[in-house]
Amino acid sequence: MSELITAELVDLGLSAETKEAAARSLAERMVAAGRVTDLEGFLADVAAREAQMPTGLDGGIGIPHCRSAHVTEPTLAFGRSASGIDFGAPDGPADLIFLIAAPTGGDADHLTILASLARHLMDETFTGALRSATEPARAAALIRGDESAAEAAADEGAKPEADGKPEAEAKPETPAPTPSPESSAPSPEPTTAARPFRIVAVTSCPTGIAHTYMAAESLEKAGKAAGIELHVETQGSAGFKRLDPQLVADADGVIFAHDVEVRDKDRFAGKPTVDVGVKAGINRAAELITEVRAKAARGDASAPARTAAPMDKGSDEADGFGTRLRKWLMTGVSYMVPFVAAGGLLIALAFAIGGYTIDKAPSVAEHFVWTDSTSWAALLFQVGGVAFGFLVPILAGFIAYGMADRPGLVPGFVGGAIALTINAGFLGGLIAGLLAGAVVMAIQRVSIPPVLRGIMPVVVIPLISSAVVGFLMFLVIGKPVAALQKALTDWLSGLSGANAIILGVILGLMMCFDLGGPLNKVAYAFAVGGLANPNEGSLKVMAAVMAAGMVPPLAMALATTVRGKLFTKTERENGKAAWVLGASFITEGAIPFAAADPLRVIPSAMAGGAVTGALSMAFGCTLRAPHGGIFVVPLIGQPLLYLVAIAAGTCVTTALVILLKGLRKSPGAPSTGPAETPPGETKVTVAA
Repeated sequence: MSELITAELVDLGLSAETKEAAARSLAERMVAAGRVTDLEGFLADVAAREAQMPTGLDGGIGIPHCRSAHVTEPTLAFGRSASGIDFGAPDGPADLIFLIAAPTGGDADHLTILASLARHLMDETFTGALRSATEPARAAALIRGDESAAEAAADEGAKPEADGKPEAEAKPETPAPTPSPESSAPSPEPTTAARPFRIVAVTSCPTGIAHTYMAAESLEKAGKAAGIELHVETQGSAGFKRLDPQLVADADGVIFAHDVEVRDKDRFAGKPTVDVGVKAGINRAAELITEVRAKAARGDASAPARTAAPMDKGSDEADGFGTRLRKWLMTGVSYMVPFVAAGGLLIALAFAIGGYTIDKAPSVAEHFVWTDSTSWAALLFQVGGVAFGFLVPILAGFIAYGMADRPGLVPGFVGGAIALTINAGFLGGLIAGLLAGAVVMAIQRVSIPPVLRGIMPVVVIPLISSAVVGFLMFLVIGKPVAALQKALTDWLSGLSGANAIILGVILGLMMCFDLGGPLNKVAYAFAVGGLANPNEGSLKVMAAVMAAGMVPPLAMALATTVRGKLFTKTERENGKAAWVLGASFITEGAIPFAAADPLRVIPSAMAGGAVTGALSMAFGCTLRAPHGGIFVVPLIGQPLLYLVAIAAGTCVTTALVILLKGLRKSPGAPSTGPAETPPGETKVTVAA
């Protein structure tokens, strides 16, 4: 690994007067060192990053930085200005300028060093040593960490040389001021408190190189000064390691200091939260801590997180291959669903307006009559068809994205498009996405020469992975998968009698087992995949899946209405919303009930879903729309019998959940839930 910075990349007499000139001067040193291949292209990337947010920091520091395809390896150039250069910091010009260059595919070791440097910039001893350095080699050694700031200060003398900065900056750190009587007064917190206030924080910035780690360092130092327990998760270039879930659960407050979206933000929901830009985390760390403590004292909290399905709780990156495979597949399905909803509903509306022969209409680009309803129906059908044409490529592309991040998108989309070309369908898209992700992950494990690292994610990975996936899909596995897809389609088309009813039972059980979780999504994706090439069998499957998915929330709504005493006040309130959610085919509306009592709610829901799926199949109900609940009943074949199937399943689930919850409470037994105080009475709690 080459050194991040050498003496040739240090200019202790930087004469530039503007930030653009300073960046150019330092970048020219990088070009001379062979670290940057295109000076103008790199400077354009630096300017684009600077336009997002000024990179000047309090204390006379400027850190222009960017990721660029013109950088061969992570590199740092340092310049010291006697007159100061304006980088937009609140306290004035910067005399210490660090130009940070990272390739678009920078290696973890170098990026970790850059993260460490960013933290050191918050240390006055470190910056003071750089201001007093007289040799470029000494400054480079300091930045690399080969020499400590204390050693440099001892060698150079106690005082830094004059560099135009105020004298106060050259003095040793002054002791903290004596606390005022108010600040030294006893804490109003109860004497029983046995632990300090706890905060978890997340820091991130667009490039993930400097501000992310400087904000983390600033918050940690402020936390120590305030006597609190503070843990920071840095979502930057050097890696993204989640905070321990227990730390998050135990936290009294949360600080987000970020300029890009916080990943997995739902982990922190329901806690007092301060949400600011990353620079505030650097410059106002103590204020942020005070603010989050004040919010905690007032009882403020962020919105509650969406409750996870009971069968999906506790999954983590450390889980086995099966769990990771589920996540990859669900990533693809989740991105595909909006295309399903848009395309499917447009097609369904087209059939409703223009009849079932609308698919034979000529292209509206060649023939469209403004006053003819058939032309409008054809327009809806053809737009919906275009949206549906994206289903398999989107599925494959985002499965690969879930496995290998953005480098997986190109081969994933290519593989999905090939699956359509060879008629491998939905199953081909699944396999293409997994192949693309695996190929990219394999390429990323190969050791690459530094000169190629900058073009890896832009040229090399897309080129090689697309070629490999294309070869496999066209010549190796594509035809067998296409044959399997055709056999599955033919089987669905021929379903009748007992076979169809059994399939309805299975699909109903899957839809209601985890209420929007993996099995639910698999059943739904199976049904939607059939809509791409609709036939009598696939339309029956879609009808059975939607009907079964409506049952759990409708049943919970009915149960809370019929026997409200078996449910808590919160559950009764959720029951009111569940009417609408169930009618709209949002199975997740039953999750709050299942999360509170999974052993009674989930089996009851599965029984009702199985009844509904079987009846829908037995009645021969069909559905061309992939979503919509009762709002697309006019588009359903045998609509009255379809509603009968839903009602029957709802009643079965309602009866079972009431029976099971009633058995739980024997006469005279105390309630397992929180007791509710009757109106007009006062509830008194006596501490032991």
